[in-house]
Amino acid sequence: MKISTLVVLTLLLCGCGNVTKREIARDNIVRKTQELFDAVAPGNKQPWEKYIADDALYFDERGHNMDKKALVASIEPLPTGLSGTIKVVNSKVNIQGNTLIHSYDTDETENYHGQELHARYHATDTWMKRNQQWQIVAGQVLRYYEDPAPGVGNPRKFHEYEGTYELADQREVVSSENGKLYLTRGTRPRVELIPEACDIFFRKGIEGREVFHYTGGKVNSIIDRRNNEDVVWQKIK
Repeated sequence: MKISTLVVLTLLLCGCGNVTKREIARDNIVRKTQELFDAVAPGNKQPWEKYIADDALYFDERGHNMDKKALVASIEPLPTGLSGTIKVVNSKVNIQGNTLIHSYDTDETENYHGQELHARYHATDTWMKRNQQWQIVAGQVLRYYEDPAPGVGNPRKFHEYEGTYELADQREVVSSENGKLYLTRGTRPRVELIPEACDIFFRKGIEGREVFHYTGGKVNSIIDRRNNEDVVWQKIK
């Protein structure tokens, strides 16, 4: 009985040791990640030189493919009139041997000449422990989509938009009700078209714009603008 108890206690203690080491590694990486982003606004390159591996691959939210030299060179102080902070939140860590995956969000607050701006990003970094040092060997950043600020529509123009539009064998219908404009595509539920600017609308939570195009003073098509590429639906009635 004493031997069995000793074995159980030993196993529990070993398990606790492993958990503690993993927690320490996690907290260490989260702290280092925050240190990196704290260095962005003042343009402090030192943490980036320290924590980015010489053979790292890094892809930012603009689609830039950078090595360490290019990444470190991109860290410059914000111009006069700009200030801001970036907070690391929602960290999730997966540790496998000498490799650690850190997936997290960043909340950015920027003061742009007295106006406060906000942006949210998701990032995934791959850290490796080599020569007793944790460094990032790969990183990728994506920006969360945010709807634009709604504008003020002109319901008196809605009748000009109303009608049926065609794309090959597909149909969609634009209708209005109680001062709001709606789009029904095929058998899908209708969705509201929210005004952004004159003749330009968006759908909540969907990237892109719906632009009504005029020819000869009448709407003849909807431009479904997707990531700066246009799909044109012709008005048939």
